[in-house]
Amino acid sequence: HCGALQEGMPLNVRTWTCDCGTVHDRDVNAAKNLLAAGLAVSVCGAGVRPQRRTPGGQSATKQKISRREP
Repeated sequence: HCGALQEGMPLNVRTWTCDCGTVHDRDVNAAKNLLAAGLAVSVCGAGVRPQRRTPGGQSATKQKISRREP
């Protein structure tokens, strides 16, 4: 919520409370990250697994739209 990052914590800590008072659940956060990654892959049309070689395949990186100045 506030954008603060927690440095490091052991994996057995599943939830933590930020200085701003927000309670974070690591499993919920992981699910949100996986959903975002899956949506990004489906929009780009790339496969889920990284390819060693892409001879004509698409990359899963966001493409910049070139805009002409008037």
